[in-house]
Amino acid sequence: MEAGAPLGSEASVAASIPQAAGSSRGKGVRPALVTSSGPLAAGEKVLLVDPKRRRYLLELRVGAQFHTHAGIVAHDDVIGAEDGSTVVGSTGRRFMVTRPTLSDVVLKMPRGAQVIYPKDLGAILMAADLGPGQRVLEAGVGSGALSLAMLRIGVEVVGYEIRSDFAARARQNVASWLGSEVSYRVEERDVYEGIDERGLDRIVLDLPEPHRVLGHAEGALRSGGILLAYLPTVNQVASLRAALEDSRFGFAETFEVLHRTWHVEERSVRPDHRMVAHTGFLTTARLLS
Repeated sequence: MEAGAPLGSEASVAASIPQAAGSSRGKGVRPALVTSSGPLAAGEKVLLVDPKRRRYLLELRVGAQFHTHAGIVAHDDVIGAEDGSTVVGSTGRRFMVTRPTLSDVVLKMPRGAQVIYPKDLGAILMAADLGPGQRVLEAGVGSGALSLAMLRIGVEVVGYEIRSDFAARARQNVASWLGSEVSYRVEERDVYEGIDERGLDRIVLDLPEPHRVLGHAEGALRSGGILLAYLPTVNQVASLRAALEDSRFGFAETFEVLHRTWHVEERSVRPDHRMVAHTGFLTTARLLS
């Protein structure tokens, strides 16, 4: 097996899945999304970026090699380098090496369910007014992308997920990228059947029928708490907004985020021809007393 692989390849996916508790492979590995500084160290996950901006994700190991069609990069040449350095492969090809961002991880991490895109993750953090120390219920955790975003800013998350494979994947991704010290618990259960937690600050839903959760949410959220639902279709949004009208929730808002990059090269400055347009609708509401 190659020591490194393009982001999203089977080799990189397998390398990034943490082993079961007690496995020697995971010992000493530094979680990639825990703030790090200084030289790159063995056990860290890093990105190699080639001149064509192709990205490769690998875990640094002493004595290992990263193989690509453009040559070989020795992990030992990367270990000890500064974040943002350039390393040279066996054929003279240059690679920029850096620590991965949350956006890199979300787009290419091992997944079972489709993840929420980075453009929506940022909007969710703001729209739900998420902050350190808040107690949040996340229902429909999928592969754990939203969990990672919330945990990284200090939120305490309990997740409800009906699929055991999704729940296991979310736990694995969080442990792999943030370590085991974060406040994260995933229960394999159906949120449509009820919510045990009380006094929650926020409820975040990535489910097909969030209107079925409103009655449970009224008893679980504190007064003034925020509910946020992420939905792909406008019909689902219409059902939710109609149900919100007959609930204790107020200040309902719905919006979407469109992300368009620009081509900037000398005198050629224009919007890119392709963009990340519709991915989902975000609806928020506050519980009123």
